[in-house]
Amino acid sequence: MRPSRVKAKLQRGEPVLVTTLHLIDPSVFELTSLMGFDGIWMDMEHHTYSLQTASELMRAARVGVADVIARPAKGEFMRMQRMLEAGAHGIMYPRCDDAREAAEVVGWMKFAPQGRRGVDSANPDAPYLAMPVDRYVAEANRQTFLIVQIETPQALERADEIAAVEGVDVVMLGPGDFSILSGIPGQFDHPKIREAKRTIAEAARRAGKHWGCPAISVEQVRELMEMGSRVIFYQGDFVILKAGLDQVRREMSELGLTFDDRLGRQAGE
Repeated sequence: MRPSRVKAKLQRGEPVLVTTLHLIDPSVFELTSLMGFDGIWMDMEHHTYSLQTASELMRAARVGVADVIARPAKGEFMRMQRMLEAGAHGIMYPRCDDAREAAEVVGWMKFAPQGRRGVDSANPDAPYLAMPVDRYVAEANRQTFLIVQIETPQALERADEIAAVEGVDVVMLGPGDFSILSGIPGQFDHPKIREAKRTIAEAARRAGKHWGCPAISVEQVRELMEMGSRVIFYQGDFVILKAGLDQVRREMSELGLTFDDRLGRQAGE
């Protein structure tokens, strides 16, 4: 089985960089992986493409070095297993409520004795019946990792017990949903968000686990690393593409070119 770059770096105490890709052209996954990013966040909680498409994107990523971290929706046991079989190294599990649910997810994604995942071994992760079953099972348990997202105020109160679950590798704040459910939608500098980061950082430290939170600026990344985070979620293809197009629009507007902006913004926004 292909070794996990993310797990190896975290075991050495090194920070890892994960970026988000929403576009479903395999070239984007191939390019990102060839450029040496540690991980690619594949979001299938909120996006509509199929597992077949996901498997082709993972295949493209295998040309380079990046781990694919796939996010299913809450409770999607069978979909999560197929993500792993298609080659995902990491599962990002959303909206975890408590330690019981976290332990259930560990059971879904690990083979016995750590869990109760079902075996096929005829898929890319094995790969394709090329490993004896006993070695495949051991390597799959060793090379896969679980990121559990805390996204509600109620789950934040249980951060210590969630982080303490054996098999949870990373505890992650989901600031978007957390802000909405806390009555402060989109206010990512709000004291409630800052306190949530501190709470998760302390819970992870006490449990001997890693933690992370998406960042939208270099300053935020620096702050998270100073708080002990070694799992950095930064940037995404939509953000990068939009920023590039906005730059073209600004530069050309200065030369007198006009744009029929259907997003309802002015050229300087």
